[in-house]
Amino acid sequence: MSPLRVGLIGFGLAGECFHAPWLDALEDYELTAVSTSREEAVHRRYPNVRVYSSAEALLADRLLDLVVVASPNASHYPLAKKALRQGLHVVVDKPMVTRAADAADLIRQAEASHRLVVPFHNRRWDNDYLTVCELLAQERLGEVHTWEVHFDRFRPAIKENWREEAVEGGGLLYDLGPHLIDQVVALFGLPEWVWADVQAQRAQAVMDDYFHLVLAWGTRRAILHAGTLVAGQAPRLAVHGVEGSYVKYGLDPQEAALRAGATPGGKGWGEEPEARYGVLTTALSAQAYPSRPGDYGLFYRELAHAVRGEGPPPVPAAAGLWCLQVLEAAQQSAANGVRVSLNG
Repeated sequence: MSPLRVGLIGFGLAGECFHAPWLDALEDYELTAVSTSREEAVHRRYPNVRVYSSAEALLADRLLDLVVVASPNASHYPLAKKALRQGLHVVVDKPMVTRAADAADLIRQAEASHRLVVPFHNRRWDNDYLTVCELLAQERLGEVHTWEVHFDRFRPAIKENWREEAVEGGGLLYDLGPHLIDQVVALFGLPEWVWADVQAQRAQAVMDDYFHLVLAWGTRRAILHAGTLVAGQAPRLAVHGVEGSYVKYGLDPQEAALRAGATPGGKGWGEEPEARYGVLTTALSAQAYPSRPGDYGLFYRELAHAVRGEGPPPVPAAAGLWCLQVLEAAQQSAANGVRVSLNG
């Protein structure tokens, strides 16, 4: 079967590290074209790829089957909408768009055009999340009552990029929040209510660089936290149930490998040493529990099947909408200092 011809919009961190390596490595795809101002960077690694100076020029390429939108957040909606209207399947990096109403509109457009629009929530294939899903399937934790996840960094200096500028879709909440929200909503559904504290803590910050969210389902709570002034290390993930707890330190190793230019998907991909395993604690014992290997490639392998009508998409389009609904509730909560209810 012929590979799917892909156009990649954007060659920043997302495009260069999280999308292009997989599209180049997997046999189901042909990385055909990239739109970016960094032509030399593209051709150093992918010399045969066509490079366009604008997204509009790439979207005019009639030889594409699929477009991946990995440009700044505010551009996701207009670019994905235009791609759908041109009969292309679309992957949109997180967050899917910047407004829930626009996410709902993209879903309608995709259904009307009989094409896929798929949010790229790759953290569903982090090793800690896959491991927790395994423990839940085995009923090792029992019913979960508390879920706490951190995505902390130590970055005292402001970086010169759009994520730190006062633009639509900028700030830490819209950067890292979708990862943490999607994981927990995929397991438990939309929460009943959201409470949020969102701040700019660094002296020169013009956008939020800290957030602390609480999501509720009855008596179950999820605490989603990210900060930019965290030199120490809190647990990456701590999940507590009536039968036991799983606590894990350290990020999945795939991002570091991709940033270093490693070719993804080879032998040992996504594995980590025993010293980095999380700990499973029950009434009887506390012991290291082997981490499942992380595998972002599963997103693109499942996507190829979905495009060819052989299975569901790796992430439902509705997940992008749910994420935006939680993000908007969090913004409202932080602005007004109140819990915000969702119609789940």
